[in-house]
Amino acid sequence: MQHSTRLYLDTNLQIIFAITLMAVLGVSSITPALPRIAKALAVSYGEIALLITCFTLPGVVLTPVLGVLADRYGRKTVLMPSLLLFGIAGGMCALSQSFAQLVALRLMQGVGAAALGSLNVTIIGDLYEGRERLKAMGYNASVLSMGTGSYPAIGGLLAMFGWRYPFMLSLIGVPVGIAAMLWLKSPEPRSTEALGDYLRGVRESMSAEVLGLFVVSVATFIILYGAYLTFFPMLLAHTFHLTPMMIGALMSSMSFTTALTSSQVGRLASGRSQRALVLIAFLLYALSLTLIPLVPSPWLMLIPTLLLGVGQGLNIPSVQTLLAELAPIEYRAAFMSVNGMVLRLGQTLGPVLTGMVAAAWGIRAPFYACSLLALGMALLIAMVMNGRA
Repeated sequence: MQHSTRLYLDTNLQIIFAITLMAVLGVSSITPALPRIAKALAVSYGEIALLITCFTLPGVVLTPVLGVLADRYGRKTVLMPSLLLFGIAGGMCALSQSFAQLVALRLMQGVGAAALGSLNVTIIGDLYEGRERLKAMGYNASVLSMGTGSYPAIGGLLAMFGWRYPFMLSLIGVPVGIAAMLWLKSPEPRSTEALGDYLRGVRESMSAEVLGLFVVSVATFIILYGAYLTFFPMLLAHTFHLTPMMIGALMSSMSFTTALTSSQVGRLASGRSQRALVLIAFLLYALSLTLIPLVPSPWLMLIPTLLLGVGQGLNIPSVQTLLAELAPIEYRAAFMSVNGMVLRLGQTLGPVLTGMVAAAWGIRAPFYACSLLALGMALLIAMVMNGRA
């Protein structure tokens, strides 16, 4: 398939970017409004966390199922209803009259969101090949990082006018769904195999390397959600007594460095394999996580956060590209959906495991523990690469 020499101008890829921005909208845009929601609906901060849990929970169960449906009945057959449900249920959250209504609508919105984070990269895998695929994955990861970095600020600004307004952002999912229906020109593989034969084919196609990439994904998100997202803000507050705004600014630096690196990953990969980029990423993780507890000044903390962002920008598009290359097109949605499920496993395990480490050895220990995990993953990847040489 021929594409624009400037790949990011390709209409298909721009629609995928819009889908990606919807995939990360549901949590990051409303977190600044949570205190106001709790006050307005007279619920505790413990209860208000249900608005996040009820949104993410459907993805754990439904993502692999929706991947199977996308392989058997076509990508758009799953994608368009998902976007419409995401947008309508999310917009209706703004009309909620009680906390119970809001939780129920968030659950429905989570069902709509479940497929978005895996189908976007599945369609990239369908549309592009070789170096072009890696560049497209890099651009998409860059867009994702820009969304996660900017949505809290947008949601916070809207929340100043009232807690309902951030939910209205979800309505953008409706025109994105219509645009995908009208203008997204992607291959629509449909499996004609019996379900048992299809599932057997998926299982047999998952080689040791594919399973290894799933392990890489779990480790990545244990590090990100355990050491960085959970304990980094607590370390900054405990050690330097920074305000939430200053903590947010430091944490955003990683997102924008990830975005910059991801956008250039096609060039950075020149002469290197994607496996080498993943190896470099884990070495950068190990270095930055070792530095974080040792930094004596809050502004010097930019050094390890920028290194962590570069590592993330190398890692995510490289792993997604490798998975897309290893997955036969008739099973690709299932592959990417299983990867989406293991990402959520890492997101769930990270805070729990690092919390246990912190309880036993203190607030700096999670960073050293995750640094050791990153070094172990780098060693494993190096051994695999050496074995392939």
